[in-house]
Amino acid sequence: MTTTAKFLAVNIDCADPRGLAEFYSKVFGYEVQYAEDTYAGIGDGTMNIYFQQNPDRRPSTWPGPDKQFHLDVLVPDVAQAVEDYLKLGASKPDFQPGEGRWVVLADPEGHLFCVCPQKD
Repeated sequence: MTTTAKFLAVNIDCADPRGLAEFYSKVFGYEVQYAEDTYAGIGDGTMNIYFQQNPDRRPSTWPGPDKQFHLDVLVPDVAQAVEDYLKLGASKPDFQPGEGRWVVLADPEGHLFCVCPQKD
């Protein structure tokens, strides 16, 4: 029998953990639970995202084969969310494979995330 694990958190390497925690706390509406120069974390009591300093990390190219992960987020209004996230410091790559169904953005350090519509 395989041991069943419970999800604790996802860790994201970045140059500025405190800054990225602030960005994602606004995107998700989560509290910043911990923040220092080398490590920060946000969460809502169920889902946690931690940010670990890695000054040598380089953003992957998009599109390209070196992308290792991306986050998908659900929002009630994709256009409004994209506008909001761009104001927070996200960027919008030229390549958009969603054909209008979702939008690919990059956070301030180049990690990709897809802004997807909530289904009613």
